[in-house]
Order: sequence, then structure tokens, then C-alpha cells
Amino acid sequence: MSIALDPLDRKILAELQKDASQSLDDIARTVGASKTPVWNRIRKMRESGLIRGQTTLVDPEMLGLEACFFVLIRTSEHDQSWQDAFLKTLLERPEVMEAHRLAGDIDYILKVRVSNAKAYDTFYQALISEVKIFNVTALLSMEEIKSTTILPV
Repeated sequence: MSIALDPLDRKILAELQKDASQSLDDIARTVGASKTPVWNRIRKMRESGLIRGQTTLVDPEMLGLEACFFVLIRTSEHDQSWQDAFLKTLLERPEVMEAHRLAGDIDYILKVRVSNAKAYDTFYQALISEVKIFNVTALLSMEEIKSTTILPV
């Protein structure tokens, strides 16, 4: 479900996506509006669920999480109990940054952040001990070329 946004809403969203820690004064000045209408629009976007929350972006390498793996998973299990166990396992693993169910030959792809290959193996061993998986392929990212949380508005 999409939501109707006017140009001012889009400018406000663009500013919030760039830096949500900006003051209301700064956002209003940048988008060319006064504080009250900007605040009301932000509140409405939060209430509608368009703005889901605020967070702080942290440099993973500075935390020692230097290895990013994309994990391709094929399974021969598709029943609800397997899916529930798989979801539970993913939600309990902080290494899993993203998980997507796919159409095509691969059933799932995970983005996993760990310190090194040994840490990935620990993750992998834990994963396969929790759920039955037909095939796992891990791809190590050699270089992050682009990473953003900013959506086009």
C-alpha cells in the first residue's frame, strides 16, 4: 500500500533520511516551510507507519565486523513448521542483517556480518544445527561499492 505524498512531504522525508538527528528548525529551513506544518507532517507520517522509526548507522568494520557474506539457501522443506523454525533461528542470530525469501532457484538470501571466516563458520554450524537445509552457498563480499538506507522519494 502506498501513501500519497506532496512535494513538501517528499522534501521532509529526503531530509530525514539524510540525517534524522537534524533539528526541526533545520529541516523546516531546508524544505522552505515553518516548523509547525513540518512537525505535523512528520507526526502524520509516523502515525501512518510511513516513518517506521529512527536509528543510528554504525560502521561495522569499526566494530570488528569486517566480513560480509551473502548466504544463498535452498531447502527441500516448505511446510509451516520448517518455516517457523527457520524464522525463529534467523531472528535469534544477530549476525543476520537481512533475510529475503526469493522467487527462482534460490529460496532465501541472507546478508550476514561477522568478524572473519571462522566466525562465519560458527554461524553456519549453528544454522544447520537448527534447521534442515538442502544447500548453502556463501559468497564473501570483497568490497562494498554502495550501501544506503535512503529510499527515492
